[in-house]
Amino acid sequence: MRSSFAKSIYVGAAVLGLAGLSAVTTTTASAKSYATAGAYTALADKSQNVTVTGTNAIYSKPGTVKGAKVVASKKTVAKLAASKKSSDTFYAYGTKTTNRGSVYYKIVTMDKKYRGYVYAGKTAGTFTAGIKAAETTTAATTPARTTGYYLKDASKNTLWTAPKNTDIHAKKVSLYGASKTDTFTVDKAATKTKEGSLYYHVTDSKNSAISGWIYAGKGYDTTITDNTKQDLGGLTLSSSDVAPTNDNSVTVVYNGTGSKAVFVSTDKDAKAGKLVAKGAKNAAGQTLSEFVKSSAPAGYRVVGAYTNGAQYGNNVYVNVTEAATSKVQLRVDSVENNKVAISNPLVAGDKLTAKDISVNMNTALLSGNKGTAYTAHELNVIAISLNGQKGTAKTIKGTVPYYASNGTVYHYEFSLNYSAFASDNRMAQYGDTLVASYKANLVKGNPTTPASNTDWIA
Repeated sequence: MRSSFAKSIYVGAAVLGLAGLSAVTTTTASAKSYATAGAYTALADKSQNVTVTGTNAIYSKPGTVKGAKVVASKKTVAKLAASKKSSDTFYAYGTKTTNRGSVYYKIVTMDKKYRGYVYAGKTAGTFTAGIKAAETTTAATTPARTTGYYLKDASKNTLWTAPKNTDIHAKKVSLYGASKTDTFTVDKAATKTKEGSLYYHVTDSKNSAISGWIYAGKGYDTTITDNTKQDLGGLTLSSSDVAPTNDNSVTVVYNGTGSKAVFVSTDKDAKAGKLVAKGAKNAAGQTLSEFVKSSAPAGYRVVGAYTNGAQYGNNVYVNVTEAATSKVQLRVDSVENNKVAISNPLVAGDKLTAKDISVNMNTALLSGNKGTAYTAHELNVIAISLNGQKGTAKTIKGTVPYYASNGTVYHYEFSLNYSAFASDNRMAQYGDTLVASYKANLVKGNPTTPASNTDWIA
């Protein structure tokens, strides 16, 4: 009896104990305190590309705020962190700070699949957890051949304002007005940081308004003499849809180089042994003479394209000379408004890089026959390309912000010293490094021009 009663008391007490514990637990949970988030702040010009570190989940609200839901778990975020796809790169564009001092950033993947808040540490303006700053592209070497490219198939590989998924604002470029026979010129190259895939920035030679980035496969290879075997992604070196035969083609042999190119005529009257008419063109709209020049092997220039007497089914032998391409050293000639105390100010003699100044140089002007001196006219044309029409007030905006001790932001604006350019380069030959001296003027305000990736700056 005692044993049975004792057991009853023990069990009853245990039940009461669990009930009491349950009541306490419920009371504690209901009294749980949540953090509150401050006002949302858009990052504006401080918006940037980031990658997740894989240590923090992404939430619909700052993670410690009531009602926050998981958008991407830590497991999912870890996969995104290890991903080799540019589409899994994020763009940070806003921030909130909780009353506990936790800083959260609003981020979104390039493909817009994941969007939400991620914890980034305790200091606004820095990333100590959750995310880290990222460069989505890396500058690559511009190919040895920069002209004579065609779009292979715009429905598969078209032009973008930035390599796809490397910029949240990247979009397809309208090709309205472009023809499949239009040639394109390459002026920049870059690789996607995650995939390592190569992109070329190209411009329509007939319409400069049509330009953008396109996937370039393995890129132009100077060791491949048969252009049909080049792996150029969305580009090609021929727009011909017709297979070459003895009746419609002429083989161009570039003496001393081992390189050949095949001109395929669209002339309906073409026949083996018949002279190629001066007006005969290929699918790209080029005459034989134009084709000979544009198809010269990398590193060479044609010395007179003698195509008179060329016959279908035969060879045309062309002399070429070694070509050379110059680079330009940009430097500071003088500085105006240099009494403002800023961090690391420019001084006369400083060398400028692509990170300091964005110059839209026509790089074709820098190539010519090796050992040939620049003429005064050629130097003047190059100077205009470097800084706009001589005698105008046009300036080039710098791309780097400078800060005064009170936090005020400044940037430099540059204008070319034309007379110094003509004097400094009067003895220059193609292949030499040209010198361009700029007057730097310190101006209040943020720089609005992005840095350029240029390999022609020495």
